[in-house]
Amino acid sequence: MGYWLLKSEPATFSIADLEAASEQTTSWEGVRNYQARNFLRDGLRVGDQAFFYHSGILSPAIAGIVEITREGYPDETAFDPASAYYDPASTSAQPRWYRVDVRLNRRLRRPITLTELKQHREALGDFALLRQGNRLSVLPVTAAQWVLILMLEAGLAPSIQK
Repeated sequence: MGYWLLKSEPATFSIADLEAASEQTTSWEGVRNYQARNFLRDGLRVGDQAFFYHSGILSPAIAGIVEITREGYPDETAFDPASAYYDPASTSAQPRWYRVDVRLNRRLRRPITLTELKQHREALGDFALLRQGNRLSVLPVTAAQWVLILMLEAGLAPSIQK
């Protein structure tokens, strides 16, 4: 099983929107970065788990956990001129952009903020979310990082050395 972090601005699509979706499932669409696209197309697999991260807000945070229910397939919003995600260079014969389907597993008991994650930078190691200048909306998470973040949620994280 793989682990990931998927970012979304709550004004665009929030965890509450996912909770309200039919079967609490949606396609993760609109990603327009080649590296993030490669993760969607080649990396995420059915059964993988991902943190649902609210970005672009005053206090960005991991809000929940989703499961990948459908592996990468062409993002049809790229073919629709009426879509904000339209890309005239992407065609059904040669798609440029991909998406996956996700289903809500659960909300976290409490949001794990970016500030809190930064306090555990050493324990998280090379956590992609904490890399300077990293703005990707799809990020890999190691199994050890996954466990540590769930420990943070439960209040069991290692003490911070001052």
